[in-house]
Amino acid sequence: MVDRLANSEANARRIGMVESCFGAAGQPLTIPGRVLIGEGVLTKLCRKKPKARQFFLFNDILVYGNIVIQKKKYNKQHIIPLENVTIDSIEDDGELRNGWLIKTPTKSFAVYAATATEKSEWMNHINKCVTDLLSKSGKVPSNEHAAVWVPDSEANICMRCQKVKFTPVSRRHHCRKCGFVVCGPCSDKRFLLPSQSSKPVRVCSFCYDLLSTGQLTATLPNRSEFYRGSLQSPRNLSDEDDDDDSSD
Repeated sequence: MVDRLANSEANARRIGMVESCFGAAGQPLTIPGRVLIGEGVLTKLCRKKPKARQFFLFNDILVYGNIVIQKKKYNKQHIIPLENVTIDSIEDDGELRNGWLIKTPTKSFAVYAATATEKSEWMNHINKCVTDLLSKSGKVPSNEHAAVWVPDSEANICMRCQKVKFTPVSRRHHCRKCGFVVCGPCSDKRFLLPSQSSKPVRVCSFCYDLLSTGQLTATLPNRSEFYRGSLQSPRNLSDEDDDDDSSD
């Protein structure tokens, strides 16, 4: 079916509409053989709190952006090559339901659908696209993925030293290797992670020691622990920034 749609006028119009919604700031999406499989709104677990994002699934890429005007205007376009994607289901926990992880070497995050059926359809379509791409290219699935960041609201104290309490002065930082929320003193080292950046990035002291000695696997947080309660953050946080734009 994808092959039949690849060069159809209907598919070209649909992709053109997506391009126009992102405007001049978005990258062109029309290339030979690309097909728009589906689209919809998913809740993305961002650094500060969950936020609605518009997602578009193509046969070779996953695109998402901020919703300015539903079905008319989106910004902050992100494009993820599906060949690098691995997805894992997340167990329901409180108000966070119907979720899964989207993991890539450069960025990993959790998303949530409105219903279990919608989750199943998204995951099945993504897996089918990834499988077809890898089959055609002869490549193997990526075994390296960036850590999913622990949301700010799930850490009142440094997750490494367990001593420093976060305040407006003592800021939260994220280790790029394990995704933990850590204090400044516990994350004053940087290490080159080529899949994430061409420059050394912030890592916690624990991961720095492992990376420096060639032990590349750091202990990751229990996901069920930090997803719990993220929808009821007690702090009054701005909507202007999330993990897509953060440098910490």
